[in-house]
Amino acid sequence: MDQKLSGLSIFFPFWNEEQNIEQVVLKAIPVAEKVSLKWEIIMVDDGSTDDTLKIAKKLASKDERLKVVSLHPNRGYGAALQAGLEKARHKYIVFTDGDGQFNFLEVTKFIKKIENADMVIGFRQVRRDSNRFRRLLLMNLLKIWDLIFFKLRFKDIDCGFKMIRRSALDKILPLRSEGAMITTEILAKANRKKLKIEEVGITHYSRQHGDQSGANIPVILRAILESFILWYDLHYGRT
Repeated sequence: MDQKLSGLSIFFPFWNEEQNIEQVVLKAIPVAEKVSLKWEIIMVDDGSTDDTLKIAKKLASKDERLKVVSLHPNRGYGAALQAGLEKARHKYIVFTDGDGQFNFLEVTKFIKKIENADMVIGFRQVRRDSNRFRRLLLMNLLKIWDLIFFKLRFKDIDCGFKMIRRSALDKILPLRSEGAMITTEILAKANRKKLKIEEVGITHYSRQHGDQSGANIPVILRAILESFILWYDLHYGRT
């Protein structure tokens, strides 16, 4: 990269990631230094019941560029993303999941694309989930669902690695989904505003610590309900 960004807000949503949070944040700091003149890292704790929040506060106490947002009780992935997006203050915003399954160094791929786009979304070239078959099935069902209801045609809609310009984010706010449909809402509203969206392939790693929660029945049922609410808002609301 020849030129650094003027300002970059980075945030990670965490839920019971006490074994991952420190490693994820500390690995992101040198990358942030490399790619942007000014930066911040926002740690969003979504009502964790372990020591995730305690560790986040400890990290933040050592560097004013590290910030903590705490949601209590646990509200969901979408609520955590909303909190991070609302807190972000720089021209460019990027987020990845806080489970250590992405290499934040690959943000350089997003930065190259964002020069000519409003938003850049990652797609996992090979998924490395613990229950890969079930995850792939759900991913493809979501693609079909979102194509039918929202006319979305992306390779990996719910990939937790995305970058957006602050100016583009302002056009799609406010966001309503507090569960897994948040990524569909972001993309559907971006399409509605005719924002330019680019895709980039990224590496997905196996989870080393903690448990995945995105494929359980309550999360899926909540996502279905939120998708109907989103469809109604897009067609009959003020969105």
